[in-house]
Amino acid sequence: MYEPIRSKSVHSTMAGSTTDFPHRSRDEELDIQLAGHLAALLAVTDELRALAPDTDLDTAADRLAEQVTRLRGGQAPVRLQVAAARPEPRPAALHRRAHTLAARALVVAASRADTAVAILTAERMDAHSAALGPRELASR
Repeated sequence: MYEPIRSKSVHSTMAGSTTDFPHRSRDEELDIQLAGHLAALLAVTDELRALAPDTDLDTAADRLAEQVTRLRGGQAPVRLQVAAARPEPRPAALHRRAHTLAARALVVAASRADTAVAILTAERMDAHSAALGPRELASR
C-alpha cells in the first residue's frame, strides 16, 4: 500500500553532519551568558557613577569588571566613559535596570554554581534596592 522510503531523510543527514558549526558545552554557554549580564550591569553601573560618583559604585564596577574578565578568559570588558546624555538624568530608572540585570546574573550564577558572582550580584541587588527605596522598587 505504501511505497518504502528509498533515500535518507533530510533530517537525518542534517543531524549527522556536526562539523558545520561549533559546539559549546553547557558550562561554556552559561559563561557567555553570565559575562553578558555582568557586562550590561557594569555599563549601567558606569552610567550611575557618571551621574553621582560614589566609592561603593567604583568598587562594584571594579569587581564586576574583574568577574567579566575572568569569565571571558582574560579579555577585559569595554568600559564606558559616560556623560549625562539626557537633560534630566533618571537615576531611579538606572537603579531599576541595574537591579533587574543583577537578578538575571544571579539566576545564571546560581545555575552554574559560581559563588563569587552570586554573592556579588546579590550585593548589587541589595544596593540598588536600597537606592530605590521600598516604594520605588514595589512600583515596578
